[in-house]
Amino acid sequence: MKKYVAEAIGTFVLTFLGCGAAVSLGCAESVPATVVGTAIAFGLSVVAMAYTIGGISGCHINPAITLGVACSGRMSWKEACGYWAGQLVGGIVAGALLAYIYGIPSGLGANGIAGCDENIVLALVVETVLTFLFVLVVLGTTDAEKGAGNLAGLAIGLTLILIHLVGIHFTGTSVNPARSIGPALFAGGAALQNVWIFIVAPLAGGALAAGCWKYFEK
Repeated sequence: MKKYVAEAIGTFVLTFLGCGAAVSLGCAESVPATVVGTAIAFGLSVVAMAYTIGGISGCHINPAITLGVACSGRMSWKEACGYWAGQLVGGIVAGALLAYIYGIPSGLGANGIAGCDENIVLALVVETVLTFLFVLVVLGTTDAEKGAGNLAGLAIGLTLILIHLVGIHFTGTSVNPARSIGPALFAGGAALQNVWIFIVAPLAGGALAAGCWKYFEK
């Protein structure tokens, strides 16, 4: 049970601080500093949680990572379901707090496809590829034999910063269904209408990363 609670707390921190930074900074491509600041906020949130709850749950705080880990045979599907439940709770609570603090008109840092000119296929491709790369780094750096050991959390956080620097232009960067679902539920409108993209694509990317890492493990 402690693992699931840790995942809920970790996902809450990632969503609240990452999306909160996006709102506070007014993340906009026309102001590069706000994009960089938002990317750093998401990455540092992961680093902080990796060294806080990593020893308890492994600090997935992302359903796509949990899927990749389960597909790689590193955890049972029953345990994965517990992780997913905790992550969703954490993301939703964060979304509720963001709505209370910033107000729904702020957008709550929700993901969208305006940067893709409303092109759903492009959004799916971008999110799938970015999640694939992110989860591949997670699986590689946390591998018991080939991994980076105590430096894994830092490598993963820095990678998430890079992922955001690329993805914010297109979708605001999700690569994490729980991070997208929480804000979308309270923002409503287009954010909620398009949230399925940020569930399907990251999960597809996570599964692909697991398949790729299995190839490297052989």
